[in-house]
Amino acid sequence: MRRINRCVCTLVTLGMFGATAPSYAAEANPYPFKQGYPTPAASQHVRADEVLQRAIVAYRFWYPTVSVEGIFNGNRAVGIEDGKQWGIAAAGPKQVGFTLNSDTPYGSAVLDLSGGPVLIDLPPGPFIGLVNDHNQGWVADLGLPGPDAGKGGKHLVLPPGYQGKVPDKSEGYFVSRSPSLKNLLAVRSMPVGGDVPKAMAAFEAIKIQRWTPQGVTGPALQVVDTTKLPLDSSSLKWEDNFQFWQKLDKITQEEPLQPAFLPMYGLLAELGIQKGKPFAPDAHMKDVLSRAARLGRDQMLVSAFDSQRPEIKNWPDRHWEWVGLVPGAAQFETPAGVDLDARDRWFAQAIVTSPAMFRRDAGAGSLYWLSARDSQGVYLDGGKQYTLTVPQPVPGKLFWSVTLYDAQTRSQVQTDQDKAALRSLFELKDIDTTKPVVLSFGPNPPKGDASHWIKTVPGRGWFAYFRIYGPEAAAFDKSWKPGDIVRQ
Repeated sequence: MRRINRCVCTLVTLGMFGATAPSYAAEANPYPFKQGYPTPAASQHVRADEVLQRAIVAYRFWYPTVSVEGIFNGNRAVGIEDGKQWGIAAAGPKQVGFTLNSDTPYGSAVLDLSGGPVLIDLPPGPFIGLVNDHNQGWVADLGLPGPDAGKGGKHLVLPPGYQGKVPDKSEGYFVSRSPSLKNLLAVRSMPVGGDVPKAMAAFEAIKIQRWTPQGVTGPALQVVDTTKLPLDSSSLKWEDNFQFWQKLDKITQEEPLQPAFLPMYGLLAELGIQKGKPFAPDAHMKDVLSRAARLGRDQMLVSAFDSQRPEIKNWPDRHWEWVGLVPGAAQFETPAGVDLDARDRWFAQAIVTSPAMFRRDAGAGSLYWLSARDSQGVYLDGGKQYTLTVPQPVPGKLFWSVTLYDAQTRSQVQTDQDKAALRSLFELKDIDTTKPVVLSFGPNPPKGDASHWIKTVPGRGWFAYFRIYGPEAAAFDKSWKPGDIVRQ
């Protein structure tokens, strides 16, 4: 990654990586101060460097906000209107989105609270759902990990500043307040027994409607099946260029300011993004902000794929890593504060947050491990052949899967095979669970049986997620472990 000139703000940026900040007294300064005061050359140099560094810090902090706008935009691009429709899909490689998987069908909706509260009437069933605000902050869990525990319930989301009547749990409501007007509802329908059509049909019973103290009003959002549509719900097109800041400015103008983020709004104001004012950077500032987007994205990818944190591996002799680094946290909070490196790592790879997603115990709904390297520690290459040996049985009450993702798009690998996952409910449903199963990855099928093979693309790096749904104790106490991905 390109070297960035050092300045005082580097203290913040390097702090995200846990590195030691440089000492100005210990290094030669090409623009020295005179008697404690900056010379004109020093002032010019520091100011230019300061703007770039502050823009990088702002980029990394606000990345989740722009990322969730990518999800909203993906639905809108295929004709799904906010407040009128919501999309469902049995996701596959055509569905571009950060580490989306083919294990369970997805449903997603933009909840627009500008017109008042919205009610999500969730029927009983094997649903896993959540609501996140416009900054990907956690608002509520629904379904199996939520307060209804899979028994169904009326989940009411209130807008910021709502002062009206609030129903309580005795009336059958689970109430949450959002700090933003636009929110993301994401629901997964579990394909019990591998029955995907039944899981897709189950979405039809979910009702999303405007709510008033007198009851629901207006029609429920219409369900739109996007399974066969190429859909991009990512922020890839914006993340490394000036468009990132244009999208962020639009969101800043539309959403109320969140008190907890006031210092970061101040940082945006220094860059020209301020609520109620036009964003009109000159050519030089556009260039600085474009550079900051590229550098900020690069720094986040280092956190995602080259973390040096010692606790990242569940097994010291394997290259499988924990994706979520702060167990049980909703927003990567720790006793010492927010773990910004863990936050960067997650949002560079994935979307949405919930404390239920990062639990590390046998009561967790699921767990995720990442591997971007082979058994020798070399990054995985789409032009090479690999195998992965998975001991059986995998310690999961429900099912498990291995999914391959393109390192550049962080989305499922796209090939003419149109397959990116090997799943115990589908491709692996007939394996002998008393013997290890060998999975194959590479541009060419293995000799013999190719049913347990995922095709990769030469010239493109990839990484794998190992998921277990309903994980059991052996998945956490190290008494069970998968093999490494081995180059052939």
